[in-house]
Amino acid sequence: MKYDVIIVGAGPGGIFSAYELMKADPSLKVGVFEAGNELKKRKCPIDGEKITSCIHCASCDIMSGFGGAGAFSDGKYNITNDFGGTLYKYIGKKQALDLMEYVDAINLSYGGEGTKLYSTANTSIKKLCMQNQLNLLNASVRHLGTDINYVVLENLYEYLKDKVEFRFNYKVEDIEVKEGIYLVSGQDKSDECRKCIVSVGRTGSRWMEEICKKLDIATKSNRVDLGVRVELPAAIFSHLTDELYESKIVYRTETFEDKVRTFCMNPKGIVVNENTNGIVTVNGHSYEDPKKQTENTNFALLVAKHFSEPFENSNEYGESIARLSNMLGGGVILQRFGDLIRGRRSNENRISESFVTPTLNATPGDLSLVLPKRILDGIIEMIYALDKIAPGTANEDTLLYGVEVKFYNMEVQVDPNLETKYKGLYIIGDGSGVTHSLSHASASGVYVSRQILKEVLDKQKGW
Repeated sequence: MKYDVIIVGAGPGGIFSAYELMKADPSLKVGVFEAGNELKKRKCPIDGEKITSCIHCASCDIMSGFGGAGAFSDGKYNITNDFGGTLYKYIGKKQALDLMEYVDAINLSYGGEGTKLYSTANTSIKKLCMQNQLNLLNASVRHLGTDINYVVLENLYEYLKDKVEFRFNYKVEDIEVKEGIYLVSGQDKSDECRKCIVSVGRTGSRWMEEICKKLDIATKSNRVDLGVRVELPAAIFSHLTDELYESKIVYRTETFEDKVRTFCMNPKGIVVNENTNGIVTVNGHSYEDPKKQTENTNFALLVAKHFSEPFENSNEYGESIARLSNMLGGGVILQRFGDLIRGRRSNENRISESFVTPTLNATPGDLSLVLPKRILDGIIEMIYALDKIAPGTANEDTLLYGVEVKFYNMEVQVDPNLETKYKGLYIIGDGSGVTHSLSHASASGVYVSRQILKEVLDKQKGW
């Protein structure tokens, strides 16, 4: 098959790339190749009864498929340059924000209308944080919720399905450069395209690294984020979540001066398993529908680690920590904060007597046997720091799930158009190492499609 554009990956970057191309020029022949399932077929087999833990499916329906790893997230679109990626370094701060706002408008028109936009502007919470050696990052946050996020994706798929050719459960194995065209191969097939957009997300990190090595595209090591997911009564953080919903708070530890940050806050949400490259880690979801909400709030506490010499593979380090957790706990480990600071493992009896009921069935254990002391000490310091602005955070029954790992792709060398050294080969989204969020990944997809469309309209360049 011959295409004008092939998009590898149907996560947010790929979806918004296809959307922008079709909106501007429906005559373009566009293929979207995705390793996972279409949206309606994405269903994790864990039901809490017959299947209670990860069974390592060939393709994880939580992490792969239409919508990418963000399909079953809590649908937070952070409109900011302060976190979520470094897209602004390539295209400029104003254009990055304009594109994120454009993505937000599309989400609203495809089912997200009525959802709330939160903001840290003019909040007294920022002062409260500063008074307690904490830094609240600036952002506007659109919260769709896991349920409304799904509706938006359904509607976007409905718009796109008859305009582009989707191939699901199709793993792209190779990309070749041949005289101004690209050969995209997988599963005994090979297709040609003039432009190729690669948007494989974090789950495609290993594959992306292999392709870059083969094509001699320069990369550099990115960081890995390690930590735990905290779960506590929603009332403890309600003064923060009611006003801000998502509060990105950074703390510099006294002992090592490491930075610990909150991440992915889910008011009245649930804690869930996540499978990355066969390793079970932990994450969180939340819903807009009050009927699906719980009495707990969860969020991650993460410490970033970046390796250079002599060891460079940050992701490999994170995977080794996660594998150790899986080995000791058969998956995710759960521990009460009171047990952690006493130096004892949690057991089923202590968890059952806790005032906080876990929303994820995890194995009681001891996180100090898994996480390095420096990282764990920083997390404990952060919990006590948060206790000053949200009293009750450091309660003994606060639950800690581990490990939570955020893997980041090697940062791929691209130019200000997010184009590699090969004309027409673009690397976008979290797979590029440039973006780390739904909003930034989606914006990068729109941006690259607009670069392609400029060439289509410029007849002098001989499309």
